[in-house]
Amino acid sequence: MEKRITEQSSEYDNLPEMSTHDLLVAINREDAHVHEAVRKAIPTMEQLVERIVERMRRGGRLFYIGAGTSGRLGVTDASELPPTFGIPFDRVIGLIAGGDGALRRAVEHAEDDLQGAWRDMTPYHPTADDALVGIAASGTTPYVIGGLREARRHGLLTGAVVCNPRSPVAAEADYALEAVVGPEFVTGSTRMKAGTAQKMMLNMLSTTVMIRLGRVEGNRMVNMQLTNNKLVDRGTRMVAQTTSLPEEEARGALLRWGSVKRAIEELKSR
Repeated sequence: MEKRITEQSSEYDNLPEMSTHDLLVAINREDAHVHEAVRKAIPTMEQLVERIVERMRRGGRLFYIGAGTSGRLGVTDASELPPTFGIPFDRVIGLIAGGDGALRRAVEHAEDDLQGAWRDMTPYHPTADDALVGIAASGTTPYVIGGLREARRHGLLTGAVVCNPRSPVAAEADYALEAVVGPEFVTGSTRMKAGTAQKMMLNMLSTTVMIRLGRVEGNRMVNMQLTNNKLVDRGTRMVAQTTSLPEEEARGALLRWGSVKRAIEELKSR
């Protein structure tokens, strides 16, 4: 592996002596590097997405594993897909080193457990139809390395989301998405540019997978779950715009049928 760029010294020094304005401008200037770094990962991401879609179409699932910020980003992405796209909660699963308690508080040495990720996956009975994406800014996290290694041994499709080139995590994956964003503004704080890059790549990957699986029509989240008033209002507008019904009637149909897609189908079949 090359020198870990994520651990290199910041391009800025004496941060406490900088003004609030200069700190914010400098952080924003560094963030501007993220877009280009992520863009370079698109060709590999395209291949990974197509392979994930193939598996999910035949009943497979998508797993994310990671530690710290990387693990939290994976759990966040997985948890947002059911309400957004109406996919069952057990189709995309996010696991973090140390368990759900680590979402709020770091669990000591959890990321150093080489067997931890596969042990966490075992209750879900993974099969060769599943896909596993390991997320690790440094590309050196043992929890992720061990999980990917064991997953490949069991025939799962594997991908990696990393921010260092030619890392051990990438070496364990069939498809490695490398967004090399450079040294962090605060040296080594990969919750910053690396975290932003990882969030962008997960957004791109999962959203494209959901669209390719038919969970979107036109540009609308027609399968979203109606879990709060905001989403009911959004769904009402979708039904009204598509069917030209008054909003009151559209809302009634939406609540009767439980989803935008079903309401539109039922109304159009009349």
